[in-house]
Amino acid sequence: MDAGEREADALAARGDVDGARALLERVVKATPERTEPWMKLAALRRAKGDIAGASEAIATVLRNDPLHFMALMSRARLFETANQPAEAARFYLRALAQLPPGEAIPSTLAAMVEHGRRVGDAYQREIATRWEVLAAQQNDLDTTTRTRLARFASNALRRTRVFHCEPTHYHYPGLIEREFHDRALFPWLAAIEAQTDAIRDEYLGLLQRQDACAEPYVQYEAGVPVRQWAPLNNSLDWTAFHLLRNGVSIGSNAAACPRTIAALAPISQPRIAGRSPNAMFSLLKPQTRIPPHSGVTNTRLVCHLPLIVPDGCWFRVGAETREWRPGEAFVFDDTIEHEAANDSDLPRVVLIFDVWHPGLAPAERTAVTRLMEADDTDGAPL
Repeated sequence: MDAGEREADALAARGDVDGARALLERVVKATPERTEPWMKLAALRRAKGDIAGASEAIATVLRNDPLHFMALMSRARLFETANQPAEAARFYLRALAQLPPGEAIPSTLAAMVEHGRRVGDAYQREIATRWEVLAAQQNDLDTTTRTRLARFASNALRRTRVFHCEPTHYHYPGLIEREFHDRALFPWLAAIEAQTDAIRDEYLGLLQRQDACAEPYVQYEAGVPVRQWAPLNNSLDWTAFHLLRNGVSIGSNAAACPRTIAALAPISQPRIAGRSPNAMFSLLKPQTRIPPHSGVTNTRLVCHLPLIVPDGCWFRVGAETREWRPGEAFVFDDTIEHEAANDSDLPRVVLIFDVWHPGLAPAERTAVTRLMEADDTDGAPL
């Protein structure tokens, strides 16, 4: 803060608004890149009824810093003063989006923030109602398109956030990012769903075999930073009966499940030495949660065929949460943040296997396979 700005602050504190304003006009002319003098000048201009001048000062701040929280809030208040409620609401929402989630709001800003939220929420409700009416009039839209349009609306209204694929190892550019992919892209889904009872019976039979092998789903060696996996590392709360693992058939398990293996045979799974295909029965014990995480590569997707699902189980990918329903399979992108929970008192069992991303052409699948097989530096499984 320079001497002129300090003197302006002193004049304003003594009630000499005109003197403080005159000093700040000189300060911003000499140092137009500085934000705080412009913010103070905007407040003084507004106090003297110069709404246009205050707006011009705020606009200068936002040209230098488009996400300046107080400038956005001030711009919203100016639009309210000018009786432009829609513009005010949009600026309040833009400002509130800058607040770090979960961080306490200073008491000096609490009333302003609460007012901004009320105005923004009312605006969003009004827009949502208007959009719902318009969407209902679109009789030419199929179910998939209506679902995507609804997500477009919820993103625009900031009811959901935009999620992107964030693979831990391999990202193939240009592939469609979608939390749950359209069933129409996987014509084999109905056939494997028709085998649900037989597959579930094979799983139950596997439990009775002494040679059946279940392993903790998460297995990190000592000394590896496990972060969010600490509660589940080497835990039997989340286990897997592997049928196919990193491209290898797990003999005792696979031999006990011939109909499951046969149901998987027609499906286009990646075949990458040391990495894929993969297929397993995943058992999540009661009162167990799987923390948010993302997968290795977006070149593959993951299919769940729910087999045993008590009430109180859910699965979230990105902004969409679903309940598993026995016999209703779905395909999702596991490189988009996802998590799961079994909040019931009974175990949940799902058949899980990987498939190629349908956006990859045959030549791309071949190229990806060769590159991944050549990359043995970390042995990261698919």
